[in-house]
Amino acid sequence: MIDPESRKFSILILFATIGLIFLARLFYIQVVDDSYVSSADNQALRYVTRYPSRGIIYDRHGDILVQNQAAFDLMVVPRQVDDIDTAAFCELLDIDRATFNKRLEEARSYSSYRASIFQKQLTADEYARVAENLYRFPGFYGQKRSLRIYPDSVAAHVLGYIGEVSARDLERDTLYRSGDFIGIGGLESQYEEILRGERGREVLMVDVHNTVQGKYREGELDLPAKAGINLISSLDLDLQHYGERLMQNKKGSVVAIEPKTGEVLCLISSPTYDPNQLVGVKRAKNYQALVANDSLDPLFNRALMAKYPPGSIFKLVQSLIGLSDGVIGINTGIACNKALVGCHNHPSARTIQEAIQMSCNPYFHQVFKRLINKGYTSNYFDDSALGLAEWNEKVTKFGLGQRLNLDLPSLKSGSVPSVALYDRIYGERRWAFSTIYSVSIGQGEVEVVPMQMANLAATIANRGYYIDPHLIKQLDGDNDSVLTFETHHTGIDPAHYEPVIEAMQWVVDKPGGTARRAKIEGIEVCGKTGTAENPHGEDHSVFIAFAPKENPQIAIAVYVENAGFGGTWAAPIASLLMERYIKGAVSDSLKEARILKANLLNVEKDED
Repeated sequence: MIDPESRKFSILILFATIGLIFLARLFYIQVVDDSYVSSADNQALRYVTRYPSRGIIYDRHGDILVQNQAAFDLMVVPRQVDDIDTAAFCELLDIDRATFNKRLEEARSYSSYRASIFQKQLTADEYARVAENLYRFPGFYGQKRSLRIYPDSVAAHVLGYIGEVSARDLERDTLYRSGDFIGIGGLESQYEEILRGERGREVLMVDVHNTVQGKYREGELDLPAKAGINLISSLDLDLQHYGERLMQNKKGSVVAIEPKTGEVLCLISSPTYDPNQLVGVKRAKNYQALVANDSLDPLFNRALMAKYPPGSIFKLVQSLIGLSDGVIGINTGIACNKALVGCHNHPSARTIQEAIQMSCNPYFHQVFKRLINKGYTSNYFDDSALGLAEWNEKVTKFGLGQRLNLDLPSLKSGSVPSVALYDRIYGERRWAFSTIYSVSIGQGEVEVVPMQMANLAATIANRGYYIDPHLIKQLDGDNDSVLTFETHHTGIDPAHYEPVIEAMQWVVDKPGGTARRAKIEGIEVCGKTGTAENPHGEDHSVFIAFAPKENPQIAIAVYVENAGFGGTWAAPIASLLMERYIKGAVSDSLKEARILKANLLNVEKDED
């Protein structure tokens, strides 16, 4: 017979065990597995993400370059989608039944209880048509977002665009969630953390018909969104727009800088594209079309990424280093000996100014030889290596052969040949000046990007220094953040710049100068043409300049691919832009009409 006390004890243990099982299950449901809580909450509450307004970008005069436009994502809570008129819903969104099923299944695979995006970035007009019918379709609601718009459709390569975050973005920054947008390329990417703002949240009560009944607990759980910071750029919208017009039907780039500040006034890569093409639901389709169907590669930023031989503009650097090192003086004359290197017909230069004015190749062949072979040692090969190492260090101080501290991604560094490079190509000390003399006139292993060429013009305009080129000059309304820019000195005495600058004025103003088409009435323009060799076709037309000669306001580089002599196309384009910036208008309508009408995409021969 079972003892009553034992039976009583057994019953108590049984009840205690059952109680513990229920408590454990309740703990699992409420704490470990939140699907039941999510189900209950989502039946009564709607958690709406409040996306911040992205910062606006202005030009230097306060004109808007990029701003926001209202848009909406259509959200879905799959659990709440029950027995709707699918045909009517598909007609409302202009989608087919297969697309509807696919998107709903994707949403279910994410969560049946939590909202996810069903259709992205409906415009305000598109959503207005949908919103008035949503009461018929439980489980669907709109969430406000914004689209970027570009009022003047310019500066695509500067501004960049925004696109949906990638898996890599989500891993790198936990602030983002799937479906968020992030800056891609240009200023949108470079200043993403400043532009994006901070996400907010709103908790709403909804009834069984998916109709909002008001805020939950009077907004106690709401979090306000914080707008992104506006940026004031250095771009001049008028100059940018005008430059893009001048470069239509041409392949190349233009960069203009204000020398005294390093502010980039315009940055043009041609062919370009309308940045509005990469906005909203049509972005993916348009992007693929630009990549796959356009042989001119309009997405490629030539101003920052295209590497070219500098051609004869490099003679300015050779002149300054030669004067500084004392291997030549202002009145050094060198015969135009075409047996050394080819040259066009002109009198022999009697001074450094005449050599630059007439762009004499043999002259700079000999200048470079004197820089490389200084007689440090009797061994010709070792002497060349010692001279080149010294020369390389001085050239890089002009911002060449290195990445400038520009506030845009993807800028290339170009190349200035070094001892290590030639040892790798030819073998250690198996090369000398006679192997590398093409560098003397900006060919061979020297490569620059157009941004570096404009910066070189600014450096000469400043008589020996440059400030980090930059595109954002100010953060609007944020006094805690100050943008700072470093000043870089070439180490060459400002006195050596004066004869070079005088020669650059002769290039434009004097008979025999190679840039007569760059002349501007009433403004002293200092420039240098270049014709960069192109083994794949017509040579490239190159020109750098600054103006006025005293107290320069603008320094510029123009590079027109496959267009031949620098004075023919690059020089007049530069002069039109400089005059437009300084005077606000151009005076030579015939020059302007010639450039605007020119189609240089398939040039077969030079037309000087």
